[in-house]
Amino acid sequence: MAVENNFEPRNFIESFICEDLAEGGQYAGKQVHTRFPPEPNGYLHIGHCKALCIDFGTAERFDGICNLRMDDTNPAKEDTEYVEAIQDDIHWLGFDWGDRFYYGSDYFEKDYELAVELIRKGLAYVCQMTPEEFKANRGDVGVPAVSPYRDRPIEESLDLFERMRKGEFPEGSMTLRAKIDLASGNFNMRDPVIYRIRYIDHHRQGNKWCIYPMYDFAHPIQDALEHITHSLCSLEYEDHRPLYNWVVDNVTLPSKPRQIEFARLGINYTVMSKRKLRKLVEEKYVSGWDDPRMPTLCGLRRRGYTAASIRNFSERIGVAKVPSTVEYAFLEHCLREDLNENAERTMAVLHPVRLTVTNYPEGQSETFVVENNPVHPEQGTHEITFSRNLWIEAEDFLEAPIPKYKRMYPGNEVRLKGAYLVKCTGCVKDDQGNVVEVLCEYDPESKGGNPADGRKVKGATIHWVDANNCADAQVRLYGNLFTDPEPDGPDKDFLDFLNPASLEVLEGCKIEASMAKIAAEFDEKENRAAQTAPSFQFMRTGYFCLDNRDSTAAMPVFNRSVSLKDSFKPAK
Repeated sequence: MAVENNFEPRNFIESFICEDLAEGGQYAGKQVHTRFPPEPNGYLHIGHCKALCIDFGTAERFDGICNLRMDDTNPAKEDTEYVEAIQDDIHWLGFDWGDRFYYGSDYFEKDYELAVELIRKGLAYVCQMTPEEFKANRGDVGVPAVSPYRDRPIEESLDLFERMRKGEFPEGSMTLRAKIDLASGNFNMRDPVIYRIRYIDHHRQGNKWCIYPMYDFAHPIQDALEHITHSLCSLEYEDHRPLYNWVVDNVTLPSKPRQIEFARLGINYTVMSKRKLRKLVEEKYVSGWDDPRMPTLCGLRRRGYTAASIRNFSERIGVAKVPSTVEYAFLEHCLREDLNENAERTMAVLHPVRLTVTNYPEGQSETFVVENNPVHPEQGTHEITFSRNLWIEAEDFLEAPIPKYKRMYPGNEVRLKGAYLVKCTGCVKDDQGNVVEVLCEYDPESKGGNPADGRKVKGATIHWVDANNCADAQVRLYGNLFTDPEPDGPDKDFLDFLNPASLEVLEGCKIEASMAKIAAEFDEKENRAAQTAPSFQFMRTGYFCLDNRDSTAAMPVFNRSVSLKDSFKPAK
């Protein structure tokens, strides 16, 4: 592929690729080919999403292709459940790998063959040091490592390596090491282990193998066999790049990929370690991998995050060489922007108290038409009903108002959204003194909220639901899972910072009748968990979506995705 003259690289990765595609470059005239190689030992989280968007997005930018390859060279924690979930997440984000779906384990036979090639070339040997001896002989800065097996005859190493494959030796008793440089200042090059013995079933290979290649050996081979041009990976592999290149240069492969590293994504108020996320799940601190408080893509999806908002977030944080931490508030900002444009507006009362319009005729009702989205009138309208009996938020009434309070109190006039002006006349209390009913009178000449006499109304516009035509719902209010912005910091136990107020469940909330119909339609959908459920702006309250797992036609369940108030201040 030739890069157009007007092509503007957006980051250093794209600049490197432009150099490689230019005349005389390493890949001049070739198609850009990347890969995304997740390890199927957990669910993808927002940190993986950055890598995913870079791998697939970079290929898209250069009209190239991207493979999906499961890095299943470590059989200990891999599972087909994770393989399927990873595919669902990538498709949900809008990326596709076509027919280029692979497993690292597809190449086990080739890995073994190339390891034998290294032994025959005198570039690998079987080492019998125990893990403790290996550590003790690793050397230090300026002090070379030591291996008493480094000069083992080639034929002897070939024989031992074959017998390792046959299962003749105990786990941990032998390894195959690359013969590079025991005095290297880069410890990854000090004759690294490239094969180890593991007696454990593999999720695809069963017990066919009892020796497994190390990632640093298998990864460059996989890339080269798939003709990857640019192997894009996170910054911790920068020190491993010399080993990547050494493998590519010293075994017989059909191509030579280029490894380029970028900084990982860090977000405050969360943890990104799969091990720690698994601990949260397995020890029941959260309800599962898709708990809406988790940073997993399935958790974010269940909370109401859209694919567009996450891709926009990944795009806007950019690609850097220096690690940094992004504010969680910026992720919320990106979602809020998307939902403000696209979410339908509706009215829902989360803490209901009855409002009786005492001068409205008993048994009568009428219909009003309200816009679905004032930002986009083309999204249409929907109907709501109005009657004598309504629900309003409990906080929208105070018997004794505080300064600057503009909602309902005796004598004050407010607008009921889309309906009429009403004046509060009092309230009814129970035996404990709690307000159980608010009383008001409406102005019949103020239909739509505009008084016929043109008087100024200083009271607020409040939302409401017709008590004679509504449905009950459960609403879940989610906050940060951790109270500390750096729960994963040095000398910290992240479990000490779990936020006990990260979930509040509200029962008996009131929603428009039309919302119950939408909930029933979603309840009938197949593969709901792989989708983002419909999102709505509950007027004056926030953005909510139907829970893609627990919501039913009989009991709609809504998750708060994000509040209306935006705490993030974008840089100018």
